[in-house]
Amino acid sequence: MQLISRIWLRTRRFATDRNGVAAIEFAMLVPIMLVMFFGTVELSSGVAVDRKVNLMARTLSDLTSQNQSVTAVQLTNFFNASNAILTPYSPTPTQSTITELYVDPTTLKARVQWSKGSAPRSVSSTVGIPTALAIGSTYLIMSEVSYLYVPTVGYVMSKSGITLTSTAYTRPRQSSCVIYPTPTSGALPACPTS
Repeated sequence: MQLISRIWLRTRRFATDRNGVAAIEFAMLVPIMLVMFFGTVELSSGVAVDRKVNLMARTLSDLTSQNQSVTAVQLTNFFNASNAILTPYSPTPTQSTITELYVDPTTLKARVQWSKGSAPRSVSSTVGIPTALAIGSTYLIMSEVSYLYVPTVGYVMSKSGITLTSTAYTRPRQSSCVIYPTPTSGALPACPTS
């Protein structure tokens, strides 16, 4: 009887003992809190990179549209300047392209006049543009930027990375079109329409 009494007493003491409850709760919640913390850090970093990609695209089209004509050296400088926007992130996985488009007055389709960058478009190929920009006999400078964002901690987001893209359009400011390449001598040629 004394043995049963002792077992009963210890069982009752064990059932009412609250020592270690906080440690058990902590051990259960720490993994969840760590995932939430790293997820928040990665998400905010991804949003920051996405904003920089958008700014890169706007900068490329804006710098190009401020000229009457551009040279290969100027375009290289534009790409370098836009890559600096990504600081402190690495510009290595960036692909950027600058393209001049001519909107045909009869079909309102945009055709490539020239294109330079990581993935240049074929001259005379058509490109889909927003309908609000489809104004016949006008030119557009289109810049496209693609960036592979690889999260530091891949367990919260995609381990292989997320491709962030942005496209920006501007109209030439100094003339009807931007001539590329700049002729070595003489006046600038007329804006091409084919």
